[in-house]
This record gives sequence, structure tokens and C-alpha cells, in this order.
Amino acid sequence: MKGFNILLVVLVLFYNCKQQDKQASTEVETEIASNYSVFGEAFDSEVASSDSEMFQQYQNLAVNDTVYTQFQGTVTDVCKAKGCWMKVALDNGEVAMVTFKDYGFFVPKDIEGKEVIINGRGFIEEMSVEDQQHFAEDAGESAETIAQITDPKKTYSFIAEGVLLKD
Repeated sequence: MKGFNILLVVLVLFYNCKQQDKQASTEVETEIASNYSVFGEAFDSEVASSDSEMFQQYQNLAVNDTVYTQFQGTVTDVCKAKGCWMKVALDNGEVAMVTFKDYGFFVPKDIEGKEVIINGRGFIEEMSVEDQQHFAEDAGESAETIAQITDPKKTYSFIAEGVLLKD
């Protein structure tokens, strides 16, 4: 019986610790949500790089290299069909093509010019002609513009696990 009582005390203490962790996590998410709209997974944005720092990280990557990071920047374009991708400005007029992990969330279609902080994986890829044409179609480009896409293109890509949109 004594062993059962000790086990019961340990379980109660363990349960209370879990509840406190969950409450602290909720407080952090509420603080983030008060300044930002959260899409996907919430995250602590205190270590976010600037758009120029992210551009420098991309410069150090080869095709198919990946870096897990977060950065902030301005949205330059967004999918007009359903908000399933966006482009975020980098340094030197470059942009990062941002998609969302497992298409698990989307962003509003009217956020061009707004500030975002993105958390996830940045990498460089060779984007196929078909993918370029698909994204151009989503962006509302004309058939003539889409037809002019004939070569694969090196792109700065990012798969976001979470996006914070500044209110």
C-alpha cells in the first residue's frame, strides 16, 4: 500500500507540472497573437534574421542545401487562388518563394506590402518550367507571360512551418 501511495504522489506531481507547462505555453502564444496573426505553428520570433541577413544565408547555400531559420520581410506577392504561397522580399531585389509545410495552412490573399516573420527551412532549388508556369498562373499572369517561361530557374525557396503576420 505504501508503494501505491508513493506512485500516486509522483503521478499527481507529474500531472501538475504538465499543466503549468501548458499554461505557460498558452501565455506565450497569446502574447504573440496580440501583435501578430499566427498562421501554422506559433513560434518565438526573437531570433528572426532580417531580409538582408537571410539573403546572405542564401548566398552561402548550394542547390539542395537547407538551413533551418526564421526571418522577417515584406510580402511582395501572394497566391490569388487561395493564399497557398507568397513571395517575400530579400536584399538586392531578390525574393524568397515561400510555401507552407504540407499545405497545412494558408495566408490571406491580400497581404502584399505587409510585414511577416517566417519560421522554417530555407533552401535553393532549380524550379522547373512547369512549376514556374503554375505559380505565374496562380499570380494572375497573362497567358503570354506564362508562355515566355521556357527555362528552369534557380530560386530561393522556403517551406514555412509558421508565419506571423504583423497586424
